[in-house]
Amino acid sequence: MARQLSMGTQQQDFWKEAYLKELMVRFRWHQRYGAGVKARQEQLRQQRKAAKEPLKLPAIQPPAPVPKAEPPAAEPPAGPVALQEGEMKPVAPEVRRLLYQGNSHDGEGRWRYLRLRQACQPEDKYYSPVTTNFLYGWQMGKITNVYVPPSPKCRIESFFRKNGAFSLLDPRDVAV
Repeated sequence: MARQLSMGTQQQDFWKEAYLKELMVRFRWHQRYGAGVKARQEQLRQQRKAAKEPLKLPAIQPPAPVPKAEPPAAEPPAGPVALQEGEMKPVAPEVRRLLYQGNSHDGEGRWRYLRLRQACQPEDKYYSPVTTNFLYGWQMGKITNVYVPPSPKCRIESFFRKNGAFSLLDPRDVAV
């Protein structure tokens, strides 16, 4: 909307009154709510300032030292197994030798070694279950074969009834 350059006294008085009215409304609002707004702004300013400061945690006192007890006498390991190193059991020497005989392209060497290691059960390769999937079936023993008969006992000739849908109904029950 373009500004009118030639305003009459009536229009000038209207705008003057509207301006003063708006000024008084602002002044009354500031008197009524200004102190609360300033207090809230100051509170927010303090919170922002506190948030920028690094967090200071209380110092932790170290626990009192515990006197060391004498360790029990170490017993030598029983049997041929020495110290357990890592999570995998050592590979048999005859299987390890396969790594150096031939090349993988011909189905020997590393390829044959990996196939033999894959055929071993996890219980034979690891001391304890490494992943949660190993827990399923860990040390369950040998799997037995389930006998499946050569032909099923029940045989279904057809999905549909031989006598029709209403074969068991009484003739008086049929709607005419």
